[in-house]
Amino acid sequence: MELLKLISLFKKQTVLVVGDTMVDKFIWGKVVRISPEAPVPVVEVTKETEVLGGAANVANNITALGGKAFIVSAIGEDITGKTLIEMLSEKNINYDYLVYSSHRPTIIKTRIIAASQQVVRVDKEVKGIFERSTELKIIKNIEETIPKANAVIISDYGKGVVSPIVLKKTIALARKYKIPVTVDPKIDLFKKYKKITTMTPNEKEAIEGMGLKNIKTDKDIAVLGKKILKTLGSNSVVITRGEKGMTLIEPNNKITNIPTRAKEVYDVTGAGDTVISTMTLALAAKADLLSAAEIANFAAGIVVGKLGTATTNPQELEEVVKDFYNK
Repeated sequence: MELLKLISLFKKQTVLVVGDTMVDKFIWGKVVRISPEAPVPVVEVTKETEVLGGAANVANNITALGGKAFIVSAIGEDITGKTLIEMLSEKNINYDYLVYSSHRPTIIKTRIIAASQQVVRVDKEVKGIFERSTELKIIKNIEETIPKANAVIISDYGKGVVSPIVLKKTIALARKYKIPVTVDPKIDLFKKYKKITTMTPNEKEAIEGMGLKNIKTDKDIAVLGKKILKTLGSNSVVITRGEKGMTLIEPNNKITNIPTRAKEVYDVTGAGDTVISTMTLALAAKADLLSAAEIANFAAGIVVGKLGTATTNPQELEEVVKDFYNK
């Protein structure tokens, strides 16, 4: 089976991830009463956990699926940054090319969860393009690592690492080395992701990125996808659509709607990271775009069935693919 062969090839792939790294912190607890101080729940904490977030979670997905990951990003000189590096090390993710900034904190997003429901999220971050010296170090590190990679992921969370200059340089280098370059986009730079292999926006990102309205039907999504292709000059676009699965748009009006493979949906946190990671590993292994999108769809179906920022692995992926095709 073609998809199973692809999964077996993941372990031979090295992916460079360029983007905004962060720590996702989860405070777990239970709610037994409402605060007398304000109409808000009182959460009694039972445990706290920290996991890799943002571009770091993309790299985590790569290694969880058996691939090798380099990450180029910028973090602060702080305790959260040290925690991030420790977690990268534990996951065997190469962090030698992180850039340290004394002007910005390492991003941390704290989610408070009670009875399996997210109560509130607190973000500690400073947005905006980094100072010029940091930007130049980021570019230098990309130049050093890209010859070692089979593919590049630009994981843009709109926090500043993926500046217009970094973006343009990364795409140009990927094209120079003739390796796939994929993008998990943000709206601010949406029309600047030109000449890429593919991008994986969700519906909201695709609609707002193109400045369109009244996009509702499958036909509307197809038109939207074609406009993205024309604007960016990219090889394809994959629009993720929640319970409707995803739509792959390729040149020459080739549109493929791929139904969701999720059995149950508990938490969509990090699902986009799984999609871009799995699809990029497949493209690195020389898969065609449709096969890459299909295997990414299976992977997303697994992680949305888990609570919190989750990943999947080759064994789980092989199992769901076999189950699906043996029905």
